[in-house]
Amino acid sequence: MKDLVRRNTDSGEQPLSRKILGLFLEKRGEVVSGEEMSVELKVSRTAVWKHVRSLRELGCRIDAVPSRGYRLVAAPDLLIPEVITAGLKSARIGRNLVCFRETGSTNETAFKLAEEGAEDGTVVVAETQRRGKGRLGRQWESPAGVNLYCSVILRPPILPARAAQMTFLSSVAVARAIAAETSLRPFIKWPNDLLINGKKVAGLLNEMSAETEKVNFIVLGIGVNINMKREQFPGDLRHPATSLFLETGKPVNRADFTRALLEALDLLYGAYLEHGYGPVREEWLARCNFLGKQVRISFHDNESTGKAKGIDEDGALLVELPDGRVERVLAGDVTILQ
Repeated sequence: MKDLVRRNTDSGEQPLSRKILGLFLEKRGEVVSGEEMSVELKVSRTAVWKHVRSLRELGCRIDAVPSRGYRLVAAPDLLIPEVITAGLKSARIGRNLVCFRETGSTNETAFKLAEEGAEDGTVVVAETQRRGKGRLGRQWESPAGVNLYCSVILRPPILPARAAQMTFLSSVAVARAIAAETSLRPFIKWPNDLLINGKKVAGLLNEMSAETEKVNFIVLGIGVNINMKREQFPGDLRHPATSLFLETGKPVNRADFTRALLEALDLLYGAYLEHGYGPVREEWLARCNFLGKQVRISFHDNESTGKAKGIDEDGALLVELPDGRVERVLAGDVTILQ
């Protein structure tokens, strides 16, 4: 694909430039000597100098401190493997990373890669999308250089009926990343929205390939409004939207956020494979803010109202209707009624 920036298949060996950037990020603001990097990485000081130069060409601001070494002043706000994976603490998610300047849809690209055999934990990231996908066939606005658009390929050994559990896992991971990288407290709204002060800041779209008794793979599509400005939002939004920048008043480093998200996904997915859905479900419930409240469920031309009671093993929303019956809602938009 002509818009491919770089594909990183991590077999345990990272490019030297990424290892150097990792050292800089571990010692943010500190001077790192060329000799220290040479010994640590088992290469010549000339090789260190060449790769420091290549990092500068990527947009890293690295100052040379006479007789002492180098100091990383700033890394570029670019979603490229060298920056995202530097210092990434992940056993599975993001070890194979595919980055694009532009693509049609990260979900479409990830789905194709999964069909071709891409490994569990492969991540597709794009600076912008031409055909960003939202739920129920809607478009996800994808201005370039300000947000995060990514899709993660998972191959969990579960039945297709349990695939919706991955939606709740990914929404918890996004909530963790937002809390880790900002002072904000996000809330989760069923089935796949992250809200801050009642406004949507992130959405999820998970797609699956499966057989009757087997999931082949699941693609977790994740879109987070990070540094989007008010004028970049379309005027015909169905629900109020916001960004981390608008809520905090200051830019959020997108690479740092992406790294935090991949690490949160990695921890949650590992725990899910070992302990099942229970811990994910409990954290999801703790992070949502509409249980016990009156809600309206809209799906196509149908509407119903009731009290939100929780979610079940299949991810269905449990709603207590006015007549006391509890209904399982599998699809639709939820509006919290005042």
